[in-house]
Amino acid sequence: MKVIYPINEIETQGIKIFLAGTIDMGNSTDWQQKIIDVFQDFNSEKEIIILNPRRKSWDSSWIQSIENKQFSDQVNWELDALELSDFIIMFFDKNSQSPISMLEFGLFADSKKMLVCCEEGFWRKGNIDIVCKRKGIPTFETLEDLITVLKNKINRDEI
Repeated sequence: MKVIYPINEIETQGIKIFLAGTIDMGNSTDWQQKIIDVFQDFNSEKEIIILNPRRKSWDSSWIQSIENKQFSDQVNWELDALELSDFIIMFFDKNSQSPISMLEFGLFADSKKMLVCCEEGFWRKGNIDIVCKRKGIPTFETLEDLITVLKNKINRDEI
């Protein structure tokens, strides 16, 4: 298993899993690390590549503008990673509004590669649930349940 962070090159080999969802400029729970830890011990015939947008060197003072190279590089890396991924894990933390996650959710709702965990209490859970039902996106009450299904999909080669 390999983890790739922004803005490193995204490999094309292996099964690529993008960890989309709540980050809150680095202030939310690091749920991405929990998934990375689980996949450290996962045995698969194919290489697993985790694409983690939670940048260790993120600077919240960066101006969020297309003219800001660091910001633009981050956003473009995330969009490339979403497009190249085989699976998109989308997690909505109940203590967040996650506007960028909601944007990415909408952009990739038709991709057929999304698995969603939207915690009870998320401010727009109803909207997320309705879109998931309408688009046939699998939803899960917990990240643990989502991970179990994802592992089964990988083992059954459902890409």
